[in-house]
Amino acid sequence: MTPAPPDPQFSNALASRLDPESRKARANAAGMRALLLALGEQEDAIRQGGGLKAIEGQHGKNRLTARERLTLLLDPGEEFLELGLFAAYGMYEEWGGAPSAGVVTGLGWVAGRLVMVIANDATVKAGAFFPMTAKKVLRAQAIAMENRIPTLYLVDSSGVFLPLQEDVFPDQDDFGRIFRNNAVMSAMGIPQITAIMGMCVAGGAYLPVMTDHVLMTEGSGLFLAGPALVQAAIGQKYSSEELGGATMHAEISGTVDFKEPNDHLCLARLRSLVARLGHRPGAPFDRAAYDPQRDAPKFAAQELYALLDPDPAKATGNSYDMHEVIARLLDRSEFDEYKADYGKTVLCGYGRIGGFAVGIVANQKTHQTHTSQSGEKRVEFGGVIYAESAEKAARFIMDCNQNLIPLIFLHDVNGFMVGRDAEWSGIIRAGAQMVSAVANSTVPKITVIVGGSFGAGHYAMCGKAYDPRFLFAWPTARYAVMSGASAATTLVEVRIRQMERGGKHLSEEEKSQVFASIKAAYDEQTDCRYAAARLWVDAIIDPAKTREVLLTALKAAALNPEVAKFHPGVMQT
Repeated sequence: MTPAPPDPQFSNALASRLDPESRKARANAAGMRALLLALGEQEDAIRQGGGLKAIEGQHGKNRLTARERLTLLLDPGEEFLELGLFAAYGMYEEWGGAPSAGVVTGLGWVAGRLVMVIANDATVKAGAFFPMTAKKVLRAQAIAMENRIPTLYLVDSSGVFLPLQEDVFPDQDDFGRIFRNNAVMSAMGIPQITAIMGMCVAGGAYLPVMTDHVLMTEGSGLFLAGPALVQAAIGQKYSSEELGGATMHAEISGTVDFKEPNDHLCLARLRSLVARLGHRPGAPFDRAAYDPQRDAPKFAAQELYALLDPDPAKATGNSYDMHEVIARLLDRSEFDEYKADYGKTVLCGYGRIGGFAVGIVANQKTHQTHTSQSGEKRVEFGGVIYAESAEKAARFIMDCNQNLIPLIFLHDVNGFMVGRDAEWSGIIRAGAQMVSAVANSTVPKITVIVGGSFGAGHYAMCGKAYDPRFLFAWPTARYAVMSGASAATTLVEVRIRQMERGGKHLSEEEKSQVFASIKAAYDEQTDCRYAAARLWVDAIIDPAKTREVLLTALKAAALNPEVAKFHPGVMQT
């Protein structure tokens, strides 16, 4: 049957009231561009790895750097979604730092296939594993496992960074978990291929041999113990090539599958192998036919720069209509809003991104009027989750699970409402419903922190502890238990009482100095780069690229055909 034509009176396309030319919008856009420029300069510095001298040293060994290898490996013209670029940012400074934790990870296209790439950066401490290096590799593997993404390892590492071995070696989420994941991923049927293009020593030598294929370049080394350690341990003296070179492993031990003369030919072989991987069934999510031009949003993505004041002090105070963000993410800006007139501080509804059906859960940042069941009218604060908002969101999340629709969470949340009226409304019970629905959700969840993400609101909106497949942040993202100003006020009161109990009374000027000191330290910890350094977010993204980043994440999620049955558990009603 031919489908009926759409009713000309029906329209679910969002309108936009954003005026990019207004004074406030221009100021916001200028501030955002300045923030992105500064961030870009920091990213460029991080991508230099260990610096020019270390890069020259790598070239002196006739080896390419990790990023040069990626240029040859990945399909030209396709975007590489780098994950964890800011890992270890500002950390390990007593050891000279570890830019990007000494490893490059991300999603890219190889021979037309979406893959996860994990590449040691030998310009950073010879590719040694710092504590954050192990955690970054584990996060990449976790993403690959959840989404069934073929994974490529470009190995060039001297092994564990010995001065910090106690924080790298023994625990459940340390170095050894990587090899455990190799085995689990193999059992799950996730393709894994390793190219050894440098050193691969000690416990790290297990990684390549636990993957499907092992490639190795001439001049590289693969051994459990290097020549110096062998001589010290058992008194035998061998050269690196004799002990664990590519020729030995290709001809004698039979450990490597392909011996290649250099990096260029090794990467060409790797691309050839990826091109022959089989295609497994995809996920059961709906994806409509999609044309990038015809189905683009009605409004320019760059207009998102004008929406928020990027001043950190405005993290909780920005007021804007979240519909403006949604209208610049969804195909044709079409949004079927769920319970639009109820629980209005949380927006829920259906749309598509690149043809993929998605459910949106987003914080509304403008104040909303609400009429209680007794007829009393009140104003509800934007960015705050009230009882009816939480109940609505919980029901919507359950609906998306029932109907196999992936969820997108857009954060700018101050937390749950507090006070007598909120407590009497059952805010704790309603919040528990929302948190429970998020926790037990089995469809893919993708989170974007747009502005503030504070307190239990961070949890309810699918923060890191609630297993989002991906968690991205705009440069304006800030999150913690509470905002810097609120936390500083509380901490200053505690500090002053402690001092007064000790017999010291502070002047107003001294109190101001204590407040400024505490707030500065707290604000630093809420900065998105601080979070990204610790892998609390997977990537800091340009707001104008949010749609394409989400589309890549959805394509990755669609590789996993398995969606567990949704069990909501005990729900407080």
